[in-house]
Amino acid sequence: MEKTGKNNVLETLKTRFAGAVLECGPDKGDAVAVVDPARIHEIVSFLKDGPQAGFEMLADLCGVDYLPRTPRFEVVYQLHNLRTGERVRLRAQLEEKSCEIATISDLFPNADWLEREAWDMFGIVFTGHPNLKRLLMYEPFEGHPLRRDYPINKRQPLIGPKN
Repeated sequence: MEKTGKNNVLETLKTRFAGAVLECGPDKGDAVAVVDPARIHEIVSFLKDGPQAGFEMLADLCGVDYLPRTPRFEVVYQLHNLRTGERVRLRAQLEEKSCEIATISDLFPNADWLEREAWDMFGIVFTGHPNLKRLLMYEPFEGHPLRRDYPINKRQPLIGPKN
């Protein structure tokens, strides 16, 4: 997108994705939009490669657990336009029962590990991800330790004897 200001980025998103932008506005210097998780791949692709695009850097992607709020989870995407310095934050809210969202690892290679981290820590499934497996915890680890209801004293399976 051209350097036209945070509100114009949001206006462009609201116009282009009517119904998929649930809330939007500026927050701490960034343009922020809460978007329909079913359209995340399309929205991120538009911001990166579409007409007037320019958000060519995925600065971060993370999961958030807002228990007891409903919807419980969010996936937060921080996109950066290196030419203009603009940033846009996309927030996709997910229900606990259907904690799935499309991968964007085909759009941004660094999303591969960021999505694996969000899955490992929160249990958020990124459909279409080429290698969704544990990144920080060991394979037999049970559960997702950054969920707010994860039992802090839970005993985990042992890794096994050292050879």
